[in-house]
Amino acid sequence: MSKTIFQHIIDREIPAKIEHEDDRCIVIHDRDPQAPVHLLIIPKTVIPRVGDAASGDEAVLGHLLVTAGVVAKKLGIRRGFRLVINHGPDACETVPHLHIHLLAKRQLTWPPG
Repeated sequence: MSKTIFQHIIDREIPAKIEHEDDRCIVIHDRDPQAPVHLLIIPKTVIPRVGDAASGDEAVLGHLLVTAGVVAKKLGIRRGFRLVINHGPDACETVPHLHIHLLAKRQLTWPPG
């Protein structure tokens, strides 16, 4: 299987604006932002989709959520943010490498659509 765009970014083969990185994940700014702050929180371990995650992935999945909070605080996001995970074509998933969108700094509508 060929590398995803996220693997190329993690391997520094494609440039990206990196907001945060540690041994388990990387956080980059989305190239097509849907809010004033639109980050992608990406595990370095490839999990194709959230529905493909296994019990052994629990630590990484939890780390992604904790990282979202850490990065939001770092950026001074105080009024709220939304986390989104897309799974499959009906959810508009475009890269088969699990990632969490963090959207903030504008009023978000509900229900999302």
